[in-house]
Amino acid sequence: MKAIQFVFAVALISLLVTSCKEKPKAEPVPVQKADISDYLGQWTIDVQGGGVSWLEVRQEKDYLDADLLWIGGSVLPVADVYLDNDHKLVVTWIDNVVRTKDEKGTPIRSHQVTNWLKVDKQGDKIVGFLYSPKRNGDGVDSTSFTGTKLAAPPAAPDITNLKFGTPIDLFNGKDLTGWRLIDPKQKNGFYAKDGILGTDPAQVEGQEHISYGNLRTDQEFEDFNLKLEVNVPTGSNSGVYLRGMYEVQVADTYKMPLDPHNMGALYSRITPSVNAEKPAGNWQSLDITLCDRHVTVILNGTKIIDNKPVFGPTGGAMKSDVNTPGPIYLQGDHGKVEYKNLVLTPIVK
Repeated sequence: MKAIQFVFAVALISLLVTSCKEKPKAEPVPVQKADISDYLGQWTIDVQGGGVSWLEVRQEKDYLDADLLWIGGSVLPVADVYLDNDHKLVVTWIDNVVRTKDEKGTPIRSHQVTNWLKVDKQGDKIVGFLYSPKRNGDGVDSTSFTGTKLAAPPAAPDITNLKFGTPIDLFNGKDLTGWRLIDPKQKNGFYAKDGILGTDPAQVEGQEHISYGNLRTDQEFEDFNLKLEVNVPTGSNSGVYLRGMYEVQVADTYKMPLDPHNMGALYSRITPSVNAEKPAGNWQSLDITLCDRHVTVILNGTKIIDNKPVFGPTGGAMKSDVNTPGPIYLQGDHGKVEYKNLVLTPIVK
């Protein structure tokens, strides 16, 4: 009996020793590091706190290059773009900041301030932060963002064979029914009177700057033709946004050299092929067709943009998804402008 107990005890001890041995650790899954090819292409970017941006990264023959639109303004070439030692993409651009002026207001000291994006690839998205030195030099502000790869536009549509639905009068000529401010916290400088939808973002000299808002339609639209008339006073500026994303420029640029910021241009993206603008103070007609991410603009009866692809949002875009409907919106913070006879006709597919 004792022999049996002894054998049992030995077996139990052996089992305990075996079970207490350290199990081999699983091999860690290697982290796939991004390379330059993962960042190439065009990206629409949603910025923390609101705002839409756009980035294009290109591999040139012997260097990397990029263009950037950051929330507002124009699409601009970056100062530099490269992959750092952590396989993150770094994009830099420079702001010229005036530090001091003389008694006449002439700058006497300026700095070139470098801002930078640090971009990481996560699955099919990009994520990262914008870093901007604080104006007083004490620290750095950071803003997060996420980005989505932008597919190339489809083939150009045959606009001669488009089918249209029932025209929609966007403005009733009497009041702002069907329209609202994008940001209700801003001041509304728009008015409706005698068939005119106008804006007068006046400032009062010596008083705090008034922040005027942009006006959007309650309705949202996919592809369409939009006809309207506009009167731009001398030196004034506005814009008509298609789907809340693409700005057709409205500005007094009569007889200026062709430029992607002129009247009728797709702001900072597509330059009119010819000048068709009238002098300031005259009523002018715009006939705009947006279809399959291609735009056609006829200004005062002359075609100035002919079925050209749109590769991304313009400055001031409300949203980043190029495949979803959006409103028509009118810029209301740049200057006095009047609109009338705004008629949108949906394209039926």
